[in-house]
Amino acid sequence: MLFRIDPDSAVSLAEQVAVQVRAGIAAGELAPGERLPPARDLATGLRVNMHTVLRAYAQLRDDGLVGMRQGRGAWVREDAAPGLIRVNELVEELVAEARKVGLSPQELGRMIERSRPS
Repeated sequence: MLFRIDPDSAVSLAEQVAVQVRAGIAAGELAPGERLPPARDLATGLRVNMHTVLRAYAQLRDDGLVGMRQGRGAWVREDAAPGLIRVNELVEELVAEARKVGLSPQELGRMIERSRPS
């Protein structure tokens, strides 16, 4: 997979890397179990700080799409699926909207709990 970044974009460099990995998973270009480029190598190729790539990988780990282990690198999780990517996008939109109307994370959590089907 070829990674590209736009240093002039308003989107952070780490987010640009994360978006490309998400798109690669959704398009089937990155298969479950496939290793991502080592952070140091990708950072060198993109001419960014290694911590930028690590921040992107950590975000993807937090989203449940990537596994990471020190010394073993990062890989696409076996249970990563395009549907999970869409759910994460919807959650981000929901949280942003909740913030706009002044809902706390606890209030949003209670609303989600109440909306569960019985």
